[in-house]
Amino acid sequence: MAFPDAITEDSVKAGKLSSRQIALNFTDLHPPLDEHQAAVEAARCYFCYDAPCIAACPTEIDIPLFIRQIASGSPETAAITILESNILGGLCARVCPTESLCEEKCVRQVAEEKPVEIGLLQRFATDRIMARSSHPFQRQPATGRSVAVVGAGPAGLACAHRLAMKGHDVSVFERRTKSGGVNEYGIAAYKVVDSFAEREIEWLLGIGGIAIHTNAPVESYKDVLRLREDFDAVFLGLGLGAFNSLMVEGLQLRNVEYAVDFIERVRQAEELTDIAVGNDVVVIGGGMTAIDAAVQSKLIGADNVTILYRGDRSRMKASRYEQQLAAHKGVKIVANAQAAAFRGNGRVEEIKVTRSAVAGRDGLVAERLPADQVFLAIGQQLVEPPLKLRTERGKIAVDSFGRTSLEGVWAGGDCVAPGDDLSVTAVAQGRDAAEDIHASFGES
Repeated sequence: MAFPDAITEDSVKAGKLSSRQIALNFTDLHPPLDEHQAAVEAARCYFCYDAPCIAACPTEIDIPLFIRQIASGSPETAAITILESNILGGLCARVCPTESLCEEKCVRQVAEEKPVEIGLLQRFATDRIMARSSHPFQRQPATGRSVAVVGAGPAGLACAHRLAMKGHDVSVFERRTKSGGVNEYGIAAYKVVDSFAEREIEWLLGIGGIAIHTNAPVESYKDVLRLREDFDAVFLGLGLGAFNSLMVEGLQLRNVEYAVDFIERVRQAEELTDIAVGNDVVVIGGGMTAIDAAVQSKLIGADNVTILYRGDRSRMKASRYEQQLAAHKGVKIVANAQAAAFRGNGRVEEIKVTRSAVAGRDGLVAERLPADQVFLAIGQQLVEPPLKLRTERGKIAVDSFGRTSLEGVWAGGDCVAPGDDLSVTAVAQGRDAAEDIHASFGES
């Protein structure tokens, strides 16, 4: 197979779009509702007694109640209803795949109507209460108990807040320079604008009793044992830090990298026009990370963006809505396709792709796809499960209360098995572990 001449100039560059166009591309994906729009949308709710939307929410927010409170003109009361179940309700309202959770189970959706915009109503309420100067929850009298929380992601923050609210002192140990975990580093910039993740954490800390120590990694079983000696309980919200492997020739070529690194680079950039992107971007994977990386590439100025997914499109982890969003932004999704090799002279220039079920033919068909930038979104795994903790499929095994095999140590979020890699699920697990930790202290 003839190979193209070496590219003399790297086509992965910054500044492909003007700062004005970039700003327009990265405005709110879903603009917030105003007061009138919220009232109209809230009036569409049937306020079901046995509401299926509640069961579909991992944090089990009383959705009919908070929508009724919005309808009656009490958005801050509605926010308290939300936050009692999900203290990170503001960010979850922005990033949760509501279309495949609560809104999918909406009775209006079942009746083949448009479901109630639960996510936007949740954002309306939580934005209102976060604009207040005072925190809506009060800390109970100090108990003298102390808990170490490892990881300042959704699970760790939810656990820390619930424990602090009950009067315990919480020390959070975060390996990175900023708190937030996936909410800060791993979600597309077009989904969370105006530094909302940082502002939500600052607001959350208003409860008091929580000290966050950044650049403080907990990396080994010995570290966990040390924390267990120094604190009354330990919660592990480690997240995931390693990547699944892809056995493909050419991984070492320049401009082949993991999608999460690109997403982080965009989220942390002070100026989005400084982000380099290729002309022909290819993303390998089929989950939310793949969609985020692909859409961001397009928004920053890539000419052609293609997602390669090895299975049938119906099996993609990304929701149907996310797939449609990508298509709307100009991203092409190619299913039943695998990267067989990355080719190039020092940097990637094309991908050898094998496809099945092409034009009704059986067997594999080899194709060549131009690619000057490749992002791998093939899943993550725990860096190294702390030794002597029981594991399951490479993650920390926990019981229904979040307890690990080591007495006095709980865990939650993406680091536990099985896990679905959703912020809202991590919040629920952190919250529930905090309740069990509190109960283990014999506190009422």
